[in-house]
Amino acid sequence: MYAPIRMPGPLFDEIATGGGSPEAVAFLVRGERTRRLLLLRELLDLFDATPGILGPLGTRTAWPTLEAAAARAPEAVETLLLTPQVGSWLAHTLRRLHGTASGPPLWADAGQIAAVAAAAAVHAGTDAELLLPARLGTVSLAALGLVRLPGQEEDDYRPVSVVVHDGTLTVRTEGGPDIVVRPLTDPESAHWLPVHRLETGAGARAVQLDDLDPYRDLDEPIAPGRLSTEELRSWQGLFQDAVAILRRGGTGPGGLRPEEISRIVPWHAKEGDAELPVPAEGLSASTGDAFASMVIARPPDGLALAETLVHEFQHSKLGALLHLFPLLDDDRSERHYAPWRADPRHLPGLLHGAYAFVGVTGFWRGRIEDTAADRDGRASFLFALRRLQTRMVLRTLATRARLTGPGLRLVTRLSETVDGWLREPLDPATVARARAAAVSHRVEWRLRNLRCTDDDRDGLLKALRSGAAPVPGGEPLVAPDPDRGYWHDPRARLYQLRESVAGSSPTADELLVAGDPQAARAAYAEQLLGPGPLDPHALAGWLLAHTALHPSDRRLLARPERFAALLEGAPPERWTRTARWLAGRRAAS
Repeated sequence: MYAPIRMPGPLFDEIATGGGSPEAVAFLVRGERTRRLLLLRELLDLFDATPGILGPLGTRTAWPTLEAAAARAPEAVETLLLTPQVGSWLAHTLRRLHGTASGPPLWADAGQIAAVAAAAAVHAGTDAELLLPARLGTVSLAALGLVRLPGQEEDDYRPVSVVVHDGTLTVRTEGGPDIVVRPLTDPESAHWLPVHRLETGAGARAVQLDDLDPYRDLDEPIAPGRLSTEELRSWQGLFQDAVAILRRGGTGPGGLRPEEISRIVPWHAKEGDAELPVPAEGLSASTGDAFASMVIARPPDGLALAETLVHEFQHSKLGALLHLFPLLDDDRSERHYAPWRADPRHLPGLLHGAYAFVGVTGFWRGRIEDTAADRDGRASFLFALRRLQTRMVLRTLATRARLTGPGLRLVTRLSETVDGWLREPLDPATVARARAAAVSHRVEWRLRNLRCTDDDRDGLLKALRSGAAPVPGGEPLVAPDPDRGYWHDPRARLYQLRESVAGSSPTADELLVAGDPQAARAAYAEQLLGPGPLDPHALAGWLLAHTALHPSDRRLLARPERFAALLEGAPPERWTRTARWLAGRRAAS
């Protein structure tokens, strides 16, 4: 019988600070191993209860093949079962069997267990005869590669006969010669596409660059998308640059040992990206089903890739921790501010974001003196910005989330990490620019995602017209525009620059960041004169300029949606008086 998994307190605290020693990460991997075996047992029980799930494969040889391989080479088979490819396939297939996912013919998804067994036999050097599902003219072998079949229709699904002997895999084809490959050693050929691998250093585990596996995406199975020679070369160069940067880093929060990454899946743009709540050009994502695997859009340089690897590995660590401990209880109501997203988030998403950005903040802290990586000198600003934003989110979690005991311990340790960073001295001008960028983003987010209730708006308008004091408001409504998707924040880019770039015809944003709020407010007002809804970016800029001119009115920035509720039909020349009245400084007339 299996003994319960009990995580030692010191290892939990290492993870909870945002970091994690090799021993702490290894414990998370141990937990993932147990979870993977439990899910595999559940799948096998479903097969036993409903043998027809496997359809035309009609095979019960997969499990004996796995057992024989594990008896011969237990470490190799365990490593295979822990790969992201097996994890994603297993979770997807169980969701299909429970009616919460869709995909190709069910037998083709369920029958992938035979392909896993074949891969295990290849690793162990044991013999096996199996029927495997062929999809779209290919047979996928988890974490090894893809066999391309001649003459099969690309939209067809059918069983194919496979024989494994002494590490060699033979695919019997219909009416043609057999395809024979040695998946562990054969280079790419007309019939065999091995998984690309990225080196992390002498003696260290390589990282898969997976453009083949049907379950590599975060949703339904997808077709292979082999990288071109030029794309592969670019990824290899970027990864080597990222590894060099990470090797110069520390072991605390923000540090990452590259060999702990298991897989990178190159992400390609597709239809619907305009609706994403994050910028498509910097997209990355991961899933708790595939520990240490991440989907990444190819970044511009090794520094950006290193940051992304840290970010996504943080998600993997927290996902593994959530498999061991319940951390919070939540109804998943999407209403909370996350400074790194365009949309409102539920509290579990906020916890994931906070944990990821503790890592990101630590990453930029480690780059402050790393001039070889940070040639543009952005590290101090990004460290200052992210520590402010992450602390704000941790405060939300501490005050709004129903945290369990382990959840409270996690949020407390993360807060201690960030609080320590907030005490570290930085150039005052850099801190001021970071604070301004943080406030700017939050004001615009509220204008885009929140609005006053009708009763609050009517009460404000009545008080404004009568000259009475503003009435206190209740909770705003969460009402994001579903058609806007991610919004770019040009002010944030300007705040990041160490010197003003305002030219002979500066924009309103450039005027504001350069320290001319009077001219900036006039320029924003000009932008807001046109027909249609008020532009949230320009309106946020107007408020930022106004409060720079009238610092005592900064309370407006806490709930800018109240000011927006008063502007319908009001000419811009009345906005200043309205803003001053709402801030409680002067009665409007």
